[in-house]
Amino acid sequence: MGNNFGQIGRGAAIALLCGFGLAACNSAGNLSSPDVTNAPAAGFVDVNPGSEEEFIVNVGRRIYFDKGSAVVTEEAKMTIENQARWLKQNKKWLVKVQGHADDGGGESKEKTLSTQRANAVMTELVSLGVSPNRVWVKGYGIERPVTNCDDITCQSQNRRVVVNLREEFDDSAPQQR
Repeated sequence: MGNNFGQIGRGAAIALLCGFGLAACNSAGNLSSPDVTNAPAAGFVDVNPGSEEEFIVNVGRRIYFDKGSAVVTEEAKMTIENQARWLKQNKKWLVKVQGHADDGGGESKEKTLSTQRANAVMTELVSLGVSPNRVWVKGYGIERPVTNCDDITCQSQNRRVVVNLREEFDDSAPQQR
């Protein structure tokens, strides 16, 4: 055990020294390898507070579900709590909660399940203080897959709800009927 620790310790020391060496090169003005570690993500140069970009980048808009389920998991609740906090601070936005499914139960069953998932997220948002007058749901079933493949990992990406910000109600909003 002591021998392994010594090898790990030497490896860590070498990595640390290399890190200091690279930092010294960047701080010395070496223009051939700029420090881009803290550069903004492409496409989101100016993320303004209260903007849709801020919601996407800093809060997150996707919530995933277990196969055949519309039960909000504890992990999903954390995302929804962040969404609710942001939405309560940014009241100009309307919220379209879009449910999706890919659980292999046929088109009608998948549309029902996707609507149940969207309703579950909307219920959580409203219970956390988001006005129900700002929120509506639409279940898409299998109409809009993230990816189309048979692999279980790919299918699980389609078991989701996407919380989308809107400036006005669309045709699917009950307020428009």
